[in-house]
Amino acid sequence: MLRHPLRGGLLTLLTATAVVFTVSSARADDGIGHVDCTQNPSVPACDITAGSPGNAGGSSGGSSGGGSGDGATGGSDNCYWAPVDSDRPPPAGKGPEGGWYARTCNINGIGSQGIPVWLDQPPGVNVAALAQTARSRLRLPAPAIRTNPDGAPFVLVRVPVWLWVDPVTWGARSATASVPGVTVTATATPTGVRWSFGDGTTDLACAGPGKPWIPGNDPRVASPCGHTYTRSSAATPGEAFRLRATVTWSVTWSGPGGGGTLAPLTTTSTTAVRVAQSQAIVGSAP
Repeated sequence: MLRHPLRGGLLTLLTATAVVFTVSSARADDGIGHVDCTQNPSVPACDITAGSPGNAGGSSGGSSGGGSGDGATGGSDNCYWAPVDSDRPPPAGKGPEGGWYARTCNINGIGSQGIPVWLDQPPGVNVAALAQTARSRLRLPAPAIRTNPDGAPFVLVRVPVWLWVDPVTWGARSATASVPGVTVTATATPTGVRWSFGDGTTDLACAGPGKPWIPGNDPRVASPCGHTYTRSSAATPGEAFRLRATVTWSVTWSGPGGGGTLAPLTTTSTTAVRVAQSQAIVGSAP
């Protein structure tokens, strides 16, 4: 074994050994993470936190020991595989995936690093568990409910109400989790909205955020995703129906060696809708 000074530590020249590492796609957990908040009609945004993830998906190989950090790197000897900048091309038959890595240790303040070797994926990392960590870090916006008529001060019975989610709160969101040498990204994408109208009628599931009403269109035409109230809310507590929008987010992850699907998440908002009975005006002949 030869020792040379390196950054105040020691460079340990180790004989490169073949490393085999395989990772299976993370399994989706059985439950659906869920967040909820009540929307103020005049301030249609609120701060929420994504639901807790389920159990981490399994992996075949790739996990060793009980490490620190995100629980995704193994070993208790303060060692890990670190990527090494190198102009050397991949070995014959390798690439473009993978890279040059060196076993790096810091023991009692003394650093050491092994000879770089080519690895398709760094060993000692549970990528599936890292994906679950990234999922738990997602911060998803509550759906900002939009309606036409806008409900101020009320909507009328038998007048079609158009429903949609504001584009500001609709769109993919991502979060990452990392250990030395490995980063995994979880991405949540909204796929549809389930509307509950608070008047005892059946919920309505709509693909996508819904279609906004455009000024100039005939207000008597029903929305592709909307609702027509058939009774007044006067006898309801608070004299208003609770309109609820629940958005489902599909969640995927990507990282070294591939990616997979994780359990979905949902976010929910509610707003009050007052519904009034239209009154006919009756006059006497002069």
